[in-house]
Amino acid sequence: MEPNLVILAGGISSRMKNAASTPSGLEPGLLRDARDKAKSMIGVGEHRRPFLDYVLFNAREAGYRDIVIVTGENDSSIREHYGPADEGNEIAGLRVSYAIQPIPAGRTKPLGTADALLHALRSRAASQWHAFTVCNSDNLYSRLALKTMLECPDPGGMIDYDRAALEFSQDRIEQFAVTEISPDGYLIALIEKPSPDVIVRLLRTHGRIGVSMNIFRLTNELIRSCLEELSPDPVRQEKELPAAVQMMAGRHPGSVRAIPLAEHVPDLTHPSDILAVQQFLETRFPDFSFDRKTSS
Repeated sequence: MEPNLVILAGGISSRMKNAASTPSGLEPGLLRDARDKAKSMIGVGEHRRPFLDYVLFNAREAGYRDIVIVTGENDSSIREHYGPADEGNEIAGLRVSYAIQPIPAGRTKPLGTADALLHALRSRAASQWHAFTVCNSDNLYSRLALKTMLECPDPGGMIDYDRAALEFSQDRIEQFAVTEISPDGYLIALIEKPSPDVIVRLLRTHGRIGVSMNIFRLTNELIRSCLEELSPDPVRQEKELPAAVQMMAGRHPGSVRAIPLAEHVPDLTHPSDILAVQQFLETRFPDFSFDRKTSS
């Protein structure tokens, strides 16, 4: 096992900062965080700690030690909070380093999650990694999910979440890419915006609908060329990590193990998510403690 984790936090949080979608009843402090901070730095839970504290806590408890956080070129809040050094900030038993995802000339936002991971792997902190887990900064993956990825024996792996266990609205759940899995449990395809016929076929074949929540176990050797060669999505004009993982699975059949798991994954994408996340944390982490004392 290599206890390495990349956390993708380089986006500009445009959906979170959309004031038009801000729910009523959100207290002023949380409202300011939603408008002014990166999603992962919004203060939530009983003591209004950054959401990323909870992600890092679960990562540590799952057995990870080396963390590379990918940040945006204009965002200093994460570095200010977790330590100023480019590499090796010691935080509560973790070694936290950073990679910066730039905004290319002519664009107003970064080039997507596959581009973010590529910048992480090019960083000095991760350049020698063989295997690693990668996940979003605005999803709170459980210790079980993170540990399952850490212990995955295959060249690649992903958590294949049971769609029926996710506690989101139906229209939102239907936006998630669904998984097509081989009889022996490996990823064949991640299907964006599946038709009703596809859903019926997958349900008949697997007895469930699996979805990706963007947590993967990968090897540098197999994913690197896919990240480098991936073209931007023709609609979103971004290079998305699931597309790179699917490319890897296509080039190397039987390389991405799909591990089923039925549980909710709190998500902090929209302002309307904040209250639901707040309630989840107050219930699941009532006495949360995470000493983030740093040293460079």
